[in-house]
Amino acid sequence: MTRLTVNERPVEFAMDPRTPLLWALRDAANLTGTKYGCGVGDCGACTVLVDGAALRSCLITLAECEGRFVVTIEGLSRDRSHPVQQAMVAEQAIQCGFCTPGIVMSAAALLSANASPSDAEIRAAIPNLCRCGVYPRLLRAVHRAAALTRREDTIDAAPAPGIAPQAAARAVPALTPPSSLTSSGETP
Repeated sequence: MTRLTVNERPVEFAMDPRTPLLWALRDAANLTGTKYGCGVGDCGACTVLVDGAALRSCLITLAECEGRFVVTIEGLSRDRSHPVQQAMVAEQAIQCGFCTPGIVMSAAALLSANASPSDAEIRAAIPNLCRCGVYPRLLRAVHRAAALTRREDTIDAAPAPGIAPQAAARAVPALTPPSSLTSSGETP
């Protein structure tokens, strides 16, 4: 049996220790917010926190998680009040929602280590793929969540007073998708 703590609860998995954490979470623990995307760690849909670090759960085995602390999207905030979750909604950085849990977990890990990340640090910490292309709004959402984390802002869907929505959108540089999205390296 593999023993670990998932969302602050001790769990024992009676599964092959070589089982990817992703499948233990989804199939045995019924924590289906962690998504299967590619199975090779490229897309980030399966990102969870392991001892506070954002890791791809499709690449880490149960044996490697023995005695560790795992947080899934379900455990990040029971009432969806985490600053990253609130900012993602406020900035409308959610489209189909499939990649969203992994992105939220990556952003939460970043902000727990760095409450004032630069655009480059955000891009480096959140290499997750999003087919819907929410990258510009994602960058704004992480900056908003960072401000919330620093308690310099309150959550509301409106831009700052005196800034037109179009100007606010231009004020934050776009987060560009990884070049691996297309074979030519160009953004679709």
